[in-house]
Amino acid sequence: MTTLTVALLQLDRPEPDLTVTREAGEAACRRAAALGADIALFPEMWSNGYHSAEPIGTVYRHPELWAGHPPVAGAEGEPAWRGEPVTADSDYVAHFRALAAELGIAIALTCLERWAGAPRNTLFLTDRHGRLVLTHAKVHTCAFARPEVELTPGGSFDVATLDTAAGEVRVGAMICYDREFPESARSLMLAGAELVLTPNACDLEVNRLSQFRARSFENMLAVAMANYAGLGWGHSIAFDGMAFGPAGSRDMLVIEAGEAAGVYPAVFDLAALRSYRRRETWGNAFRRPGSYAALTAGEVAEPFLRSTHDGMPFRR
Repeated sequence: MTTLTVALLQLDRPEPDLTVTREAGEAACRRAAALGADIALFPEMWSNGYHSAEPIGTVYRHPELWAGHPPVAGAEGEPAWRGEPVTADSDYVAHFRALAAELGIAIALTCLERWAGAPRNTLFLTDRHGRLVLTHAKVHTCAFARPEVELTPGGSFDVATLDTAAGEVRVGAMICYDREFPESARSLMLAGAELVLTPNACDLEVNRLSQFRARSFENMLAVAMANYAGLGWGHSIAFDGMAFGPAGSRDMLVIEAGEAAGVYPAVFDLAALRSYRRRETWGNAFRRPGSYAALTAGEVAEPFLRSTHDGMPFRR
């Protein structure tokens, strides 16, 4: 086999109840397997439906823009997120690991993960044998806004070798806001990724969709993104990473969903992608890393200064 199918699980946001999300998630995975999927990809933080307990308010602004904008305070002593956090060794994750082995497909499960201190926003990738092969915690938490300030960010972009019916494929992950930074996809490409799985929880309008296309194009990566269904949301999407063919420019779009709930299979031709990556000019062959010192310098200057209402700057 040379094709790999990623089922984009564009589902209605569930209530933040582990029993509810386990049952609805299992039904979606069974549907994905019936459609021939090799991988089932959930939207962001499926275990609690991305439900927060704090108001969505701004935490960081340009220092000059705080006048007339008092900070939004969370409820004293209340957790920032609704629902119960889970761990990698929890019964909840174990259920989906067993399901992956039963169905013979990989499952990219997303959870509010219990962590030392604040919880994490995490993807657990289980292979078709039920083995946990990759854990990715969202690196670019939306630290400008509550309640994502109350998350522990991840610290790296790692890649795993996933055993599938189509053979081994090198897989990495970005979660929602991660994809808005070109360094995320670039780091995954440099680490050897061929496919990037991207759980999402926000409106996917033309700019974000175009941005995601660019991540695929500039890194010659297959990319797949699953979003929640609903009015103004939806538009789960996949691109195959091959911007040019024998006839010149081509559309990399594999599939784009509408706003309705459903399981949307994205079929990638791995052999064609690998051939394209061997002969084309993007990716890593002609980069000049010695010229990019500013990318890792870390200084922030105007107009990008941000601080809390009491003048504390954002710390990386």
